[in-house]
Amino acid sequence: MSPRSASVNEELRRRSQERLLQATVELVGERGYEATTLADIADRAGAARGLVSYYFPGKRQLLQTAVHRLMHLELARGLEREPLPDGADAGREWLARAIDAILGLAVERPRLMRTHMAGILTAEGFIQCPEQQRLAALLRETMVRYGSPDPDADYRLLRAQLMGAVVAILLPGAPMPAERLRAELFHRYGLDWDLGVPPGPEGTGGTKAPDDRRSPGADGQR
Repeated sequence: MSPRSASVNEELRRRSQERLLQATVELVGERGYEATTLADIADRAGAARGLVSYYFPGKRQLLQTAVHRLMHLELARGLEREPLPDGADAGREWLARAIDAILGLAVERPRLMRTHMAGILTAEGFIQCPEQQRLAALLRETMVRYGSPDPDADYRLLRAQLMGAVVAILLPGAPMPAERLRAELFHRYGLDWDLGVPPGPEGTGGTKAPDDRRSPGADGQR
C-alpha cells in the first residue's frame, strides 16, 4: 500500500479536528463545562484521547476554538442565506443578519455561550485561533459592506457591542431581553427592525420593535 499523500493527511487532520470541535459544543451545551471531560469529547468524536491533546493544549482552548467555529459557521450561514442582499439597503441587511446570528446563539445555546463568555473573562482571556480569525474576517467584511470608513476599528467595536449584548442576555439573575438589545443595536447602526431575522411572538418573524419603537432606517444615525 502506497503512503498517503500530504493533502490526504491534511484532510484527515482537518476532519478529526472538526469532529472534536463539534463534540465539544454538543457536550458542553448538554452537560456544562465542568461535567465534560476531554475523554468524553474524544469518545463523542470517535477519536483517541491523545488526539485531543495533540491538537489542543487544554480544555479551555478547545472550548474557545469550538465556540468560535460555531459562531463563524452560524454567521456565514446567516450572511449567505438566500436571497442575498442587494440594492441600496444591502449593507444594512448584511449587518442586521450578523447581529441576529450572534444574538441568536445566545438565545438558542445559553449554557454554551455563557460558559464561553465566562472563559474569556478568566485569567486565560481571549485566545487567538484560526476559527476566531475567520469570525473576525466575516465581521470585518460585514462592516466593509455596511460602508464603514474604518472597518478595522469598527469591526472591533461591533465585536465588543455583540459580546456585551450576549453577556446581558445571559446574565444570571438579571437577563436583558434579546429583543430590547437588538433594538438598541439596530438603532445605533440605523437599521430598520424588519431587516435580518426580526423576532416575533414565537421567534419566527415580526414587524415591530419592543414598545412599537422603530429603529431608524436610511436616515438614521450611524
